[in-house]
Amino acid sequence: MNRNEWITQAARLQSADQPFALVTVLSAQAPTSGKAGDKAVVTPDGQIHGWIGGGCAQPAVIKTVRRALLDGQPRKIRIAPSDESAERDLGDVSEFGMACHSGGTLELFIDPIMPSATLTVVGDSPVARALVGLAPRVGLRVAVVAQGAQAQDFPDADTVLDSDDAAGVSARLASPFVVVATQGRRDLQGLKAALALQPQGLWFVASARKAGVLLDSLLASGEDPAAVARIVAPAGEFIGAQTPEEIALSVLTSVVAARRGREPMMPAAQTAVTASMASSLASAAESSSCCSTTANSAASSSMEPASAKALVPVATSSCCGGANNAATATAATASDAVIVPTRTAESKVAPATVAASAKSSCCGG
Repeated sequence: MNRNEWITQAARLQSADQPFALVTVLSAQAPTSGKAGDKAVVTPDGQIHGWIGGGCAQPAVIKTVRRALLDGQPRKIRIAPSDESAERDLGDVSEFGMACHSGGTLELFIDPIMPSATLTVVGDSPVARALVGLAPRVGLRVAVVAQGAQAQDFPDADTVLDSDDAAGVSARLASPFVVVATQGRRDLQGLKAALALQPQGLWFVASARKAGVLLDSLLASGEDPAAVARIVAPAGEFIGAQTPEEIALSVLTSVVAARRGREPMMPAAQTAVTASMASSLASAAESSSCCSTTANSAASSSMEPASAKALVPVATSSCCGGANNAATATAATASDAVIVPTRTAESKVAPATVAASAKSSCCGG
């Protein structure tokens, strides 16, 4: 067996954008066939290319590799002689018992190598072009979706689709992260194309006012309310961004946070986007029921969490406007407060009490 076979296999898998783990022997106590520094590439289906020791160690390695490839986190394991094959968590290392007669102890480091995630940018605006240029610098593959787009205009993109037809986009792309940066050109079509991809994270570059109107339009056209509620708008972290490049940087910050599993802090400016959606959904539910009465309304009111009645400060700026958007604003009244869904890094919807009004930004509207 060629102990350096892992080098060739790692290059092949990486060029094919396939996941694998690089397993390295950190230490070995005799008798073991694996020695410190030995390496192997291990694939999700359990193939081992290289050398990390005999068959006694392989089941524990393959099991741990599969775990690491699920969450992308590296691990250290110890395989030691034992009458039991049970696994023990020792804090910074997981220990596996090995019942083989050969004995010896191995410590291994398992480093998952994940394929590059794809960020789909919908639109051909200045912000969209800036995003396409920045995203590869942080290890993201980029796909562009824009009506009439030409590949030569996006040299940093891996894929360029010249149609924003939702059915065509979903048939040709798979992307965990999508940013819609249409900025006034085919906004609704771009949002529908983004939703068709069913992404883990979806951001919309627009003012709160404009986003609210468009998201209401999506609901009216029959889009899934839960999917629409997970659209993050206004997009981006609050860094006082003003130029297209700065806005793109603020949005990319949110994408990276989601990619790393960090729960985003939901800006107050986003509350205006979902306020009208909540109102539309409530109206639709009321109109579809023949049992709406004053008593029902009173019961609904009594069930409202006390936190929903608290006053919440109105946002005075967003990532898309910087200091120029700052202005004095009145606090939201209790009647303005609504409960809207907020999106976590795991794409779950959790309730949060927010104000219905927010200062809009310069990104659109």
